[in-house]
Amino acid sequence: MVGMGEVTEQRPGERRVHVGSVGGAGPDADVSTGPRWLDADERETWLGLLRVLAKLPPLLDARLERSAGLTLFEYTVLSMLSEQDDRALRMSRLATLINASPSRLSHAARHLETRGLLVRAPDPDDGRCIRAVLTREGRDVVAGAAPGHVAAVRDLVIDALSPDQLRGLRVANERILGRIDPDQATRPPWLAAPEPSR
Repeated sequence: MVGMGEVTEQRPGERRVHVGSVGGAGPDADVSTGPRWLDADERETWLGLLRVLAKLPPLLDARLERSAGLTLFEYTVLSMLSEQDDRALRMSRLATLINASPSRLSHAARHLETRGLLVRAPDPDDGRCIRAVLTREGRDVVAGAAPGHVAAVRDLVIDALSPDQLRGLRVANERILGRIDPDQATRPPWLAAPEPSR
């Protein structure tokens, strides 16, 4: 993958990528102004993460489609509502929590509404805002889909790792989230606080 290591000219029309070096410079070369190329271990870790991100969601999607007739995104919408005390969230807050664009969430909510799994209504505290409210049928669908979804998550992720590896993954996730979501906008209020870094 070009962009992970340094690109240098080899022959006309060809390029060679050197991982972990900067211009083939020796140890005394000044590389302070150059890009920090990934070394072999870093590159393997990064590409491995990209592979997980590419493969895992479609697999979870397919299993939910087969077992419950829901996409992973639709299940996430419904399950997030099910975790609220009143089974409702403002659409804007829901979009933030699941990191969705307003248009994507609106499209999914419209589809779920036609199935009777949620309703959209003005927020009683501020009529200018719209809330998504989980219906009884929606709660039943989430409850029915949850065991199969949890089994898929356990099969594909949890059971593949030891307890120590799981804790390491959790800590790594929080370190990355600290950079890409520093305000913790996507952290549900009922989720435990992250462990302090060591």
